[in-house]
Amino acid sequence: MTDQEARERVMKAAARAVPAFTAGDGEPTKRLQTLMDAHGEILAARGPAHPLTFSGFLDSLTGDLAGLLPAGVEPEELEGVHLIDPDGYPADELFDITYEQQMVLDAVRHKTRRDGSPPTIEELDGELDQVIVNEVLRQTGRQGDYVNGRRSLSTVPSGTEEEITELGLPARIFQFYKPIDHAALFEQWWFACPFCRWPMKVTVHGRPGERMGRVRCLYPAHAETLGAHYMFSIPEVGAPPVLLPMLDVPRLSAEAKVLAPEVRGEIPVAVPAAGHWALKRGPWRYTTVPGLTEIALFEVLRERGVQVHLWPDLDSYDIRAVPVTPSGEKVEFRIDIKDFTSGFLLGEKIRRDKGDKGGAKWIVVPDYRHTQLPYLRGVCDEYGLRVATATVMGKMICETAGVRWV
Repeated sequence: MTDQEARERVMKAAARAVPAFTAGDGEPTKRLQTLMDAHGEILAARGPAHPLTFSGFLDSLTGDLAGLLPAGVEPEELEGVHLIDPDGYPADELFDITYEQQMVLDAVRHKTRRDGSPPTIEELDGELDQVIVNEVLRQTGRQGDYVNGRRSLSTVPSGTEEEITELGLPARIFQFYKPIDHAALFEQWWFACPFCRWPMKVTVHGRPGERMGRVRCLYPAHAETLGAHYMFSIPEVGAPPVLLPMLDVPRLSAEAKVLAPEVRGEIPVAVPAAGHWALKRGPWRYTTVPGLTEIALFEVLRERGVQVHLWPDLDSYDIRAVPVTPSGEKVEFRIDIKDFTSGFLLGEKIRRDKGDKGGAKWIVVPDYRHTQLPYLRGVCDEYGLRVATATVMGKMICETAGVRWV
């Protein structure tokens, strides 16, 4: 087994085990069987030279995911990943990894259908909200309808019923807007992330009389890299909490701020939950979050005079840019922006698709995923794809057009 196979096997087994380990109200026999199956997968990844007891496996689930790897296997991006948070609940990254595993299975399912054999029950169960959202947006077959709908979901993931109705989205899309989830509430109050405008997670810690509240965006890059992570003192009953920044976030470089303008002074204020709605987590994570990078790159290039198209051919890929060089030559860039928590699963999806099935020539990741590039280059070279961060991609297109990025 290669190092890469060991990392992937450990990640998938741990992701399957965590819900069973943390679910106190689940059926005990089924939970135990799930944990034992996952332990078996970990042992297979570690090999006979690196045994791990069942109790040791359970202890390791609460720590760094890299600790489950056999000695000698480089952890790479598994290092520092925790699937259980300090409060004993599944961590935010678990949702991403589970969803991304399903995207890989979905690629396998479509291949199986082309081969003529039927999909499995597990694969049929993998139809996710995000797939339905995209299909509904494509139904009219009109590019303008698709772009307007996709842009609305990216820029207005929460709001009042009136604000959401005014978006003019297809009726079936409204099933994906729900009242503010209880996990984002402190009494009747909620807070929108200053970057993605989706309800942030609220937790309260400490003993009675010493309790403090914590608010953070469920998207780790917004919470940890950009600073959407706050604390508050417990207010008088009925009064809104007032947030204070919890992290001293390093300032972005001038080049990085082109796509991610700073909102350091914009402290979210408490909003009453009554009458407010928000997207379900799947469409938010896989439409709103990547859409922010896609729209930002599109807008910046358009402002600089580059001919650019957003989600061409009903989202065959994300951006088609055609800068004209100072000598008059047109150069085409076909870009697919991928925001996967796991670079390994993104690489596996590219392999399953045998490249980019929409016809993109560039795989672009947000700047905060830059550590994925070395691995992705190795995967993409096989299929004639090139990789870059969003800022590097934007700079390259601007340089081709002879215009300034900053």
